[in-house]
Amino acid sequence: MNAGDLPLWTPDPARVAASHLAHFIAARQTEGVELPSATSPDAFAALHAWSVAEPEAFWSAVWGESGVVCDQRAGGTPWDAVGVGLDRIAPPTSAGPSWFPGARLNFAENLLQHDGAAPALRCWDERGPIRDWSWQELRATVAQLARGLESLGVREGDRVAGWLPNIAESVVAMLATTSLGAVWTSCSPDFGVEGIVDRFGQTTPKVLFFCDGYGYGGKVHDCTQRAAELLPRLPSVEHAVMIPYRGGGARPEDSRICEWAELLGEGDAEPRFVRLPFDHPLYILYSSGTTGLPKCLVHGAGGTLLQHLKEHRLHGDLHAGESLFYFTTCGWMMWNWLVSGLAVGATVVLYDGAPMPAAEPMLLWRLAAETGTQLFGTSAKYLALAEKEGFEPGATFDLGALRTIFSTGSPLAPESFDWVARAVGPVQVASISGGTDIVSCFVLGNPVSPVYRGEIQGPGLGMAVEVFDASGEAVAAGEAGELVCLRPFPSMPVAFWNDSTGERYQAAYFSEYPGVWRHGDWATKTAHGGFVITGRSDATLNPGGVRIGTAEIYRQVEAIPEVIEGLVIGQRIPGATDGDVRVVLFVRLADGAVLDEALVGQIKRRIREGASPHHVPRVVLAVSDIPRTRSGKLSELAVRDVVEGRAVKNVGALANPESLEEFRDRPELAQ
Repeated sequence: MNAGDLPLWTPDPARVAASHLAHFIAARQTEGVELPSATSPDAFAALHAWSVAEPEAFWSAVWGESGVVCDQRAGGTPWDAVGVGLDRIAPPTSAGPSWFPGARLNFAENLLQHDGAAPALRCWDERGPIRDWSWQELRATVAQLARGLESLGVREGDRVAGWLPNIAESVVAMLATTSLGAVWTSCSPDFGVEGIVDRFGQTTPKVLFFCDGYGYGGKVHDCTQRAAELLPRLPSVEHAVMIPYRGGGARPEDSRICEWAELLGEGDAEPRFVRLPFDHPLYILYSSGTTGLPKCLVHGAGGTLLQHLKEHRLHGDLHAGESLFYFTTCGWMMWNWLVSGLAVGATVVLYDGAPMPAAEPMLLWRLAAETGTQLFGTSAKYLALAEKEGFEPGATFDLGALRTIFSTGSPLAPESFDWVARAVGPVQVASISGGTDIVSCFVLGNPVSPVYRGEIQGPGLGMAVEVFDASGEAVAAGEAGELVCLRPFPSMPVAFWNDSTGERYQAAYFSEYPGVWRHGDWATKTAHGGFVITGRSDATLNPGGVRIGTAEIYRQVEAIPEVIEGLVIGQRIPGATDGDVRVVLFVRLADGAVLDEALVGQIKRRIREGASPHHVPRVVLAVSDIPRTRSGKLSELAVRDVVEGRAVKNVGALANPESLEEFRDRPELAQ
């Protein structure tokens, strides 16, 4: 038996017995469903099989056991049927599924129904802890702001936008907006004017929230000048609300602007909630937009709530009074996912700033220790860099409360699993993968199955996930292919904005395999029932006709001490007439390292031995920075466009667009 056959982490039986998932299984057994106990080795696989075979029973049980607050109809049932058309996955405009017809609910009401001694919100930034918000204070402030929004004319279906840092006021603004049945949409304050207009210009918000400034990397960044440039380009905005936070710039001269305190007023102590149909629009999220204007994805209130409750309770085993943290910005769907932790009664920990501020690089681990965080979320890139920096959080801080580390944004390398076990402690590593498209996960962790290094534990409950080959056939375990979903799920977008016919929705997910959702991830099922994601399939390399994922290269390259990180593309070979591509690797080096022949040779050998000869780059080049989206994902497609001489259609989606210049007109790539 080799090391890959042994689990890196095995759940504690006592913890399993106390988990939401164990109680969920026991309740189904009482109802007559034949399922093994939660401590059985095949418990999760059996539950998942039942959840996709009996979607009405499964989602009804999630709804009931999660305590969803909704209107009750005559006889006490909140819906006529759990779903209509659940045997066919398709866009709603194409006679696709309809969930919980007859149910009426309010998203904010479900997030604000709890109370307790633990705070609702705990807020930190690069300077450390800022303040806590009690449940009572959060509800009262939401009530006051909702009345203020009503006075500005905000009604059901209106869009309210936040160009904001990850602070309590952002949560309050979202909850106040959605309590009225209006639609919330947001991006982070580091977005430039063009990037904001590309998003909000499409969704035409009536009200815009923005802050006077924000902190990042030890500096305060003013937002008032950009606000003065932005507002004339958003004619739909009738009112703009400025939140004093970290700035110092003068309030822009615009009659539409008021300040946060002016809008709050006295208001009510408790919010009033407008209950609306299950699919009533809640959020508009945006694709990263590196290949054109961002797609505007409309997510419904019921589907978002139900999917997040399932993931937080059954997969994350999050309980009321526990603390949930995820490093995110308001421009990434993980912010929406994080805030939904309130629906469980958990404390949501907010952090605004750089993940590794120079003044205190290990600040996020101190945050975890001092807030008693049970579930800590971050990116795969952060964990890889933490290892590079030599962090030893378990030896530095008291992380006794920490139970699970979530990771997403890119595939988590097996070596990062090892680092967590070695440097953090015996915690569950729950690599997760899904995205903005579904505001949730297709594959993720669970509290009853073992963790194997390099693997995502399994599919989401209720998610009929499969891996297909090019002909639309399921592949065997160990073979790579397209990640797909065969059955409907509640958090499918209810629509694309300005796509009345559903044509763009259909093209985005259903054009490759009729009647099957193609997500765009290149994946492999494992012998343990888990998954390995090896990158986006639209960025998958195809040198010599052999299809390979970029993550397989990153895993090898980033294990080399001299390399901080890498980015790889497939470049059309200059002069080739057969359309073949070659693998080109760009590396950002550690201080003092030089990309000489010896290091290039070391890189190529490592990739050849650790991956395959097909993965070995033909060209290796050094750069000082690598472009990434504002959610921290490497922008392989933008680099490929620059190298191929094409315009990058949405530079505003990038956090560091200036880095693209290092990739342009490289003489080494012209031959």
